[in-house]
Amino acid sequence: MTDAASTTHHVPYYAQWESADLVPEFVTGARASADDPLWQKSGAGSREEYGFWAARICGMACLRIALDHFGHPVPPSIPLLRDALDAGAYVRTGETTVKGLIYAPFADWVVRRWGLYAEARPELGVGDIAAEVASGRLVMLSVHFSIRTLDPEPPHRGGHLVLAVGAGPEGVALHNPSGFPGRSQEYHRVPWAVLERFYAGRGVVLGRRPR
Repeated sequence: MTDAASTTHHVPYYAQWESADLVPEFVTGARASADDPLWQKSGAGSREEYGFWAARICGMACLRIALDHFGHPVPPSIPLLRDALDAGAYVRTGETTVKGLIYAPFADWVVRRWGLYAEARPELGVGDIAAEVASGRLVMLSVHFSIRTLDPEPPHRGGHLVLAVGAGPEGVALHNPSGFPGRSQEYHRVPWAVLERFYAGRGVVLGRRPR
């Protein structure tokens, strides 16, 4: 990694909650997701629908960022989520449990619907991340959610999706849908050695289709 050039793309930011400034309250439980004052912007049919999904749609937030960056209209988060459910990218397995984001059907859906390049990568090393970013792509990474505070001892790796929008010799720049404002939402710089504490080694590469 020491001889790689740095690349950072100018990429818009979307949180997985509509009120990005209130993310610290949502993730700590100080405020319920259903009490987001901007919940209706999500396209949800009710506060209850929004409250159930807001904490679970980091992948949809990453996709919305990518769609905006690559020049596509950006659907509201909950209608987008419903389409992802229909595509098999999420599977609701009970009243309170959801399986997903499931990478392969998600990538297939992105290709079909928007004509973008999308590839599920069950093995994705840090060198691969840097190479994909340098080529103009964005990379969804499976990390532990405590990357938002750079927890020195996360309990495991993976379980939350962030978007790599920059990379270079020192580390990666992340857009984190559940990051903290002014700290870890946009262009959060994380050294490679620190990333490895949180990163499960898998993700999805998104980009424009080669011509």
